[in-house]
Amino acid sequence: MSDHVALICGMFVFVWAALLAGSAVAQDPVKVTGDADVQGLVPIGRRPHVPPGRGGGATNQPITQLLWPDGAPEAKGDQEDDKPSITVFLPPAASSNGTAVVICPGGAYSSLMMSYEGRDVAKWLNQYGIAAFVLKYRVSPYRHPVPMLDGQRAMRLVRSRAAAWGIDPKKIGMMGFSAGGHVASTVGTHFDNGNPKATDTVEQACSRPDFLLLIYPVITMGEKGHAGSRTSLLGGKPSKEDIELLSNEKQVTARTPPAFLAHAKTDQSVPVENSRMFAEAMKEKKGDVEFFELQEGAHGLGCGNGKLWTAWQSKCIEWLKQRDLIDDGAAPVK
Repeated sequence: MSDHVALICGMFVFVWAALLAGSAVAQDPVKVTGDADVQGLVPIGRRPHVPPGRGGGATNQPITQLLWPDGAPEAKGDQEDDKPSITVFLPPAASSNGTAVVICPGGAYSSLMMSYEGRDVAKWLNQYGIAAFVLKYRVSPYRHPVPMLDGQRAMRLVRSRAAAWGIDPKKIGMMGFSAGGHVASTVGTHFDNGNPKATDTVEQACSRPDFLLLIYPVITMGEKGHAGSRTSLLGGKPSKEDIELLSNEKQVTARTPPAFLAHAKTDQSVPVENSRMFAEAMKEKKGDVEFFELQEGAHGLGCGNGKLWTAWQSKCIEWLKQRDLIDDGAAPVK
């Protein structure tokens, strides 16, 4: 574990212990976006060069693209935090399998943990031939529906550029950690088929993820939710209608994408009931769901390191293989 990540994890443990009853911070008390999110910005209309075929070649470097090159809807300004984007991590062409994942880092809707819940996860997925896209969505002072709009736009963008990035448009999933899991589960339960009449070709694409990977996610805005995330997203006095709408366990339908969830039963920051309720709702609708409930562990499951982190990753890869999203015999390519 690097000194930086160790420090961040240590800060999280201290803040969590001090503010457990209603913390406005689930993970990182500082708004973190990371250098990969402010370098190499390329307007969507100017596609980065991608070699023929799948993947990005052996020397492919991440590149960041704005979701809306002409300005995001409901933007409050023109600073970096007002410009949602995706950072593109393509696997080597030789190992690319056409599957893609949009990654939503956590941070209680007040920050973004772009390291171990973003870039590091993208590089891990690349080892299995999966194209990964780290989403920088807007957080507080932005409120609903802005993070949802950013997530939906990211799905549309990746799907609309599938051919250029060597992706199967029917194998694009969304992954989320903590509050990022709420973004992912929101997009997975609030989607549309796109607007065929839109002049913006990105808006013509479907926003539905083909699968969901939800890791210690915030799911509900109700009693078992995370108070800090709810306040950042909905304000101090949210309406009953908004709480109902964004309690995603109540929005599951027969069309909700297949889902893999991982959560520790001893999580004291985001209760395990979040994942349990979503999994039960999926089962009630006869959906495809697997819930890996760890018997120990705090929120964050080791902050990118250790046996708990490795455990959920192993289960996740197994789940992806079972659904032909990774070749059954695939081993990580480093």
